[in-house]
Amino acid sequence: MIQIKDLSFRYRGSSEYALSRINLEIPDGDFLGIIGSSGAGKSTLSYGINGLVPHHFPGDFYGELTINGLDSLSSGTEAIAQEVGSVFQDIDAQMVASVVEDEILFGLENFRVPREEIEERLENALSAAGIAELKTRTIRSLSGGQKQKVAIAAITALRPGIILLDEPTGELDPQSSWNIFAYLKELNDQYGITIIVIEQKILLLCEFVKRLAVMDKGALILEGDVPAVMGHADTLKAAGVNIPRVTELGSKFAVRNWYHGDLPYTLAQGEVMMGQVLSWKQPAQEESSHAAL
Repeated sequence: MIQIKDLSFRYRGSSEYALSRINLEIPDGDFLGIIGSSGAGKSTLSYGINGLVPHHFPGDFYGELTINGLDSLSSGTEAIAQEVGSVFQDIDAQMVASVVEDEILFGLENFRVPREEIEERLENALSAAGIAELKTRTIRSLSGGQKQKVAIAAITALRPGIILLDEPTGELDPQSSWNIFAYLKELNDQYGITIIVIEQKILLLCEFVKRLAVMDKGALILEGDVPAVMGHADTLKAAGVNIPRVTELGSKFAVRNWYHGDLPYTLAQGEVMMGQVLSWKQPAQEESSHAAL
């Protein structure tokens, strides 16, 4: 479990706080999406969770942040890395080996995994990520989506209870982005791994995550399950979040009193909404037609 209490942080040399009084609890087995406009504090929050703040990015740190009982301020980054596996936005910068197999072995060996377990963990991680056939491929020969899966496989081989990803689909096409999220959901559903993902593609988040946290100017302004958060369409837009078009359409229907249900955030929900809207408007259309006759 991750517990964040009144967390504020200001980078050294900055006059403004990147995080301001953040309170958030992330239970075991959660799948949390973090969203917000550029500069909202999303990455800084992730740095706090994986220990980079304040250990590698120094500054003024106030409040508490604990990961499975470890205090992030007093614990070293190596101890935190045993609990939280991080996949950064720049995948190429994260790669340390030239071959897929060596990339996964690097983490296993550095974290002193017993030698008799290494081969099994390697094969299981490759298989679970659906990239067993890439074992002997060079990293530079892989596509962006394949590199993402290698990075995730390297983390899952370490068997952390928490995986934190910063913009994992930033450079990917829609299908590759969907595939990455489907794999994350599988890790969450089948293995109970806590997934925390920073992402700009809100339609993907709405389809896969259990909860959303919305940040704006360093503050946490909304947090809850997807329907509850998406019900605040005006607040999301004011914070610079591009809400799904189907949600915006539902908001417009609601203002005109044509729709009274929860705002949709997936295409399937949008189809249901349209059926209700068209059904509601049909009597008026028929009456108009009869009057014309």
